[in-house]
Amino acid sequence: MFTSLLSPLVHLFYPHCCELCGTDLQQTDELLCLRCLQTLPVTHFHRYAGNPVANVFNGRVAVQQATAAYYYNQSSGMQQLIHRFKYRQRPDIAIWLGKQTGYQLQESSWLKDIDLLVPVPLFPRKEKLRGYNQATLLANGIAQITPIPVHPATLIRQQFTATQTKKGRIDRWKNVAAAFKVNGNLPAGAHVLLIDDVITTGATTEACCMALQQAGARVSVCCLAYAWS
Repeated sequence: MFTSLLSPLVHLFYPHCCELCGTDLQQTDELLCLRCLQTLPVTHFHRYAGNPVANVFNGRVAVQQATAAYYYNQSSGMQQLIHRFKYRQRPDIAIWLGKQTGYQLQESSWLKDIDLLVPVPLFPRKEKLRGYNQATLLANGIAQITPIPVHPATLIRQQFTATQTKKGRIDRWKNVAAAFKVNGNLPAGAHVLLIDDVITTGATTEACCMALQQAGARVSVCCLAYAWS
């Protein structure tokens, strides 16, 4: 507990320290020390089709593939990292985690069929307030590892939606059902990899998938983390 509270302060004055535990980083380390890096809960969902993220969409919307790089839980430090890039102005963490996700995706044979990376958009007012869209930063990190281009303007969020945090599955779907639309034309039959940070019920992701499919795209999904209930 003490080190988790201390590490943001340590990182402020000693930027080459581990983001989670505050220890000195080796020259080859970028954000986390080797020990903390090894504690991040990798899912390996990209290796098999019938994984929990893919099952989220069963009977709801057809996706080609679906995965999440990590489990979302408090004990691993993943919650702290996500909280910092979403609420504490740390875009570098999102890009770094995107790169780690890209390394994992390179193991997937289906990645070779992806034509473009499309981040889930924020409502413009919310993005302006935060200063960036974290899903776009994640996609940019993935693009540093893979040769797949990022198309951040493909989807737009045309309605402001209230926070999803305390809503159930049905209420979440009602909240976002008509929130997204495709901006312009997609290449015929394009295979889009939709990028987001955390997936829970999948309502937001489902709404994005439907908008992309209505525009003629095939859609796969990659989220940074999977939060199970």
